[in-house]
Amino acid sequence: MSQQGAALQSYNNELVKCIEDLCNKRDELQKQILVEEEEKCKIQNDLRILTERLARINESLAKKIASRNEYDKTIAETEAAYMKILESSQTLLHVLKKEVGKDKTDESRSDRVWFKGLRDLGKKGA
Repeated sequence: MSQQGAALQSYNNELVKCIEDLCNKRDELQKQILVEEEEKCKIQNDLRILTERLARINESLAKKIASRNEYDKTIAETEAAYMKILESSQTLLHVLKKEVGKDKTDESRSDRVWFKGLRDLGKKGA
């Protein structure tokens, strides 16, 4: 029976060693779990911070895009009004040039009539 006792003792020692190995592996795994959980918490916090930052940036961008669109609209309206002013100025200038040309023609006609009248008076007086 002492052989059986020795065998049992050997099995017992081996079993205890296997249990200790399993406990060591479990402890190592627990350490890894704690490290990963800590990393997970850090990443979740970073994600929360980045998500909040992204929301603020999106809000800011939306406001700036709306402002830029208003600028675009104002610029387009101003350019259109300016073009109308230019067209009106060109039309006015054209009309004024015609009128000035008419006046010069009328003046030269009146001068001719006046000179003709003077000539006629000179003929009558002579």
